[in-house]
Amino acid sequence: MTPTPRPAQRILLSLATAAAVVTGGVLHAAPDGPTSRGLAAAYDVGVRQRTEASAEARPHTHPGRVQDALAVVSGDGHGHVHDPATKNAISRTSEASAPDPTTPRERAAGRAAVAAQRTLAEPRLTRVPLREPRRRVPESRYAMAGGCYRLGGQPVTFQATGLGSYLLYATDRTFLAAAGSGATTWAAGPSPAADWTVRGAGRGRFTFTLADGRGLRHSSSGFAAGTAEPLALRRTAGCTAFPEVGTDVRGRPFGGATPFQEVRGYVDPHVHGQTHEFLGGRVICSPPFHPYGAPAALVDCPDHQVADGRGALLEDVLSGNTPGTGHDPVGWPTFSYWPNPHSLTHQQVYYRWLERSWRAGLRIHTSLLTENNVLCEIYPLKKNSCDDRDAVRLQAKDMRAMQDYVDAQWGGPGRGWYRIVTDPFEAREVINEGKLAVVMGMETSVPLGCNVQLGRPTCTEEQMLTELDEMRRLGVSQMELTNKFDNAFTGVAGDAGSTGTLTNAANFLNTGSFLRMRTCPSTNPPGVEDRLQSPHLGDLPGGPQPQPDQDAIFGAIWKLFGDTGIQPGPLYPAGPHCNQLGLSPMGERLLSAMVDRHILVDPDHMSVAGRTAALDYLEQQQAAGRSLGVVSSHSWSTPDAYPRICRLGGFVAPYAGDSTGFVDKWRQHLGWADPRFYFGFGFGSDMNGFGAQGDPRGADAPDPVTYPFTGLGGVTVDRQRSGERVFDVNTDGVAHYGLYPDWVQDAEHVAGADGPALADDLARGAEAYLQTWERAWGVAPDSCRNPALRRSLAAFSRAAEPGLRVRALVRRVGQPWQRLGRTFTYCAREPGKERVLVTVELTRAGKVRAVRS
Repeated sequence: MTPTPRPAQRILLSLATAAAVVTGGVLHAAPDGPTSRGLAAAYDVGVRQRTEASAEARPHTHPGRVQDALAVVSGDGHGHVHDPATKNAISRTSEASAPDPTTPRERAAGRAAVAAQRTLAEPRLTRVPLREPRRRVPESRYAMAGGCYRLGGQPVTFQATGLGSYLLYATDRTFLAAAGSGATTWAAGPSPAADWTVRGAGRGRFTFTLADGRGLRHSSSGFAAGTAEPLALRRTAGCTAFPEVGTDVRGRPFGGATPFQEVRGYVDPHVHGQTHEFLGGRVICSPPFHPYGAPAALVDCPDHQVADGRGALLEDVLSGNTPGTGHDPVGWPTFSYWPNPHSLTHQQVYYRWLERSWRAGLRIHTSLLTENNVLCEIYPLKKNSCDDRDAVRLQAKDMRAMQDYVDAQWGGPGRGWYRIVTDPFEAREVINEGKLAVVMGMETSVPLGCNVQLGRPTCTEEQMLTELDEMRRLGVSQMELTNKFDNAFTGVAGDAGSTGTLTNAANFLNTGSFLRMRTCPSTNPPGVEDRLQSPHLGDLPGGPQPQPDQDAIFGAIWKLFGDTGIQPGPLYPAGPHCNQLGLSPMGERLLSAMVDRHILVDPDHMSVAGRTAALDYLEQQQAAGRSLGVVSSHSWSTPDAYPRICRLGGFVAPYAGDSTGFVDKWRQHLGWADPRFYFGFGFGSDMNGFGAQGDPRGADAPDPVTYPFTGLGGVTVDRQRSGERVFDVNTDGVAHYGLYPDWVQDAEHVAGADGPALADDLARGAEAYLQTWERAWGVAPDSCRNPALRRSLAAFSRAAEPGLRVRALVRRVGQPWQRLGRTFTYCAREPGKERVLVTVELTRAGKVRAVRS
């Protein structure tokens, strides 16, 4: 496959950006400025001012915001411009508000169908134990994780660092470690010399060894390091808890009465769980987990710690401050500055914060593997490859490592709550076990290594399919065709303002072409457009003007050799703008290959032309009998697309944003629901993806969240504590991922009398996503909502033969109308009766027992 070239312009821009970073730091880092304590206090004052004044209710930018080459590294175009019209808009790709593309009758039918679904019988939920009871003697080398055991005559906390490896944490907060000359010591902090791998050596007896081969053995003074000898373990009391982030959720999580019934739970189909590896691995500070826990994981970036927090130039720009303003760089345990809703370079999806959201109702979490090769190469600090494919492989590996780490904390392989799933049937079982189904997605600018250079793809169809098969083997089940740049598959929607100018320049570096924006066709309704690019003729004195003729010699060459995809210059006609690059023939072949591999198609970030053509193609394929699934995950599609996605049986989750804006979006989307399909709602957080999170409404706002509150499934949710910091959604907003249950509660309060309906729709989100995914796997929609799919009662009974397993049953007769415990309900027909309810009774093992009408 042809690699993406690295032209001289890119090197020069990288050097210029690095120089800007250094120069900005020198010019703005005042040596006599406030200390980090002063910075923390200033941040607290700022929070109070924002919440008291409700400044976020009006579009604005912060004074001192730098609009220069540094802004290009914001990557996802979600820089910190306080504009509710963007964060809380139905579409994040449009400049104008759009008319509703549906008729009043269609909207009324959609809302009525959703209201009717809320009245259906609910599946029975059960309370699931958090973990198996801890035995007096550990039954395996994994079972002592988080437990208190007597070792050498004293109680010791076994803090898992991995599957079968532990820190031995004493009551005085020291760690048992090997020292020189065969000795051991109780060290002040964890290290490889204190990270013991445990193996069984008979009932209740275990050996402890280090990576260098030294083992733990008894000595006259306690312990020595040498040849490992079996040591007996017995459960005890009196240990000191290892320092870690709390969940502050009480009660058992909920699961299903059977593995195959209808599920309940929130769904977030757009999160970036591993972007600590993104853009070369030096942009997002701290990983989502660390073998030595929160004190080792939740620390600031090395460059942020320069000059008492004033080295964080990128953080300053993204948060709307002058480079060199700085912040308190201390994370654990004080968290004076970060996390907060607008701190985009700090980890917000630490595994314990994610665990809190799971405990309080989250059941589907799509973690998107991502990279932007140009921005990675421009940013001067990096440790990882900038190739999109290398980044995706690394992040997928990290997701598996995180699953292992969570398993280690919960007692062994497969016992953790974080479960990576690759099909909807597996996901349903995981959710009904009370765990979190983690879907692996992909969002890159050059997916599968298929760039476009001078209008020509850099890969062949065979190479594309080989790369796609590798992604599927990695576990990718949901995928966007682009993110920030045009590529071999499609044009991109682009970004607006100064960020758009810079990403357009990056598009030129990546593809040899500026974005090919032209004034949208007059037939396009308002809002059916891409992002407005600058400079354009509407910026000139006197307003919009006709596009001038091209330079004569350029025009002659253009006529002779044709449009090779090179934009003649970045001066554009008046808006609204539409990218002329739509879905390519190779993009159409990619869509077909994704359908064959049951990968969910996410059309977000595509140009209007590209997305329209993609939806046209998918509608044609569905009409021809092919099964497919479409998900719009974070409001980067235009309003005309949402009803079409719903008519395809797809799933739409708007960008979360503020709770107030989200409620408005929910009300709008209700009218786009298709009565032929199950309805549930989700939210796309875009957390860790340079997406600003929900702001606080303020403690004095009407009907604030009152703690503790009851979360989904009956759990009790209190204010979240991380080290010394206590978070409250009323005053902190969505500072980190663990506050999404609080945000949901706040949204229900904002919805007022509609709060219970919003709660129902969000709780049904996981089921709606699973049903879209099932249809991508060849399962037909249910026959009650789709009369044309009804079989005769005799034909249905023959198809649903006794002994058939659930997966084979639904692939043969379609999705049930209801899945309650061990009974599935379908619709059939008989002479003179177009709707006959049919119940399929299942055994505990999920096999057909009987069919009754």
